[in-house]
Amino acid sequence: MLSATLALLLQVGPNPGAAPVTAVPPELDELRRRQRTEQNANGNDNDGLAPVADRLQSCLVRAEQDSTAARIEAEAWFNSAIGLTRAQALQCRGYAEANLGQWADAARSFIAARDDSDAVDAKYRARLGAMAANALLTAGNTESALPVLDRAKDDSTEAEFTQLSAEIEIDRARALVSQNKLAAASEALSEARTLAPMSVRAWLLSATLSRRTDDLAAAQTQIEQAAMLDPANPEIGLEAGVIAVLSGNDGAARLSWQSIVTLAPDSPQATTAKSYLAQLENTEEQP
Repeated sequence: MLSATLALLLQVGPNPGAAPVTAVPPELDELRRRQRTEQNANGNDNDGLAPVADRLQSCLVRAEQDSTAARIEAEAWFNSAIGLTRAQALQCRGYAEANLGQWADAARSFIAARDDSDAVDAKYRARLGAMAANALLTAGNTESALPVLDRAKDDSTEAEFTQLSAEIEIDRARALVSQNKLAAASEALSEARTLAPMSVRAWLLSATLSRRTDDLAAAQTQIEQAAMLDPANPEIGLEAGVIAVLSGNDGAARLSWQSIVTLAPDSPQATTAKSYLAQLENTEEQP
């Protein structure tokens, strides 16, 4: 019999509506990860955005070090910019505002950059729209985020930017879960898996959502795929244990959670895993 406490813990475990737990503040993780993706795409292949100017790179670095100064710098840059550089200045301003926790302002800056001029091509529009939507999601404004994501989805489709299209579907799922529209969220994650079958996040969040909707068979298949792609990921181990214990396989759950404690002892997931293990032990000791 599953203890009431453990059942409660499982309900507040991994959530497809939440950002991943990472070493950086969670409210900045998505924007920073996407900025790195953007820069890597520009440097490594032709599937990225329009080339990012050195001034934008410098401004983004400044935003990491002194966000207030970077915002002022971006404002001055924007006032003298022309063409595409106007959008880049607005992008930097939005990034600085995000670092300051000014999420509504950041979203407005990213949307202004997206809509600034015809010099902003579809790939860049899609990226800026995704960043704006993520800022809105972080602020808890899912109602405003969804239409921005829908627009970003159209732009990424037009640009044939498959990688970003998958990311946008994941964000759409996050927004839909927050609104308790779980069937629509499941469809979005299915599309994300189709677009990016090697996406660990798509498979992990799919497993979590399937578990929350009591489709444990699908959840097991999806978490196995996530684990195959990233076997050392503690979030995957945490979710795998949750699915196992809900499926009546306490032994597998124990192995999953113990592996997190062993492999990532200082991680937030290890703390959660220890609490799950303690509850599991307490349940087994009861007559």
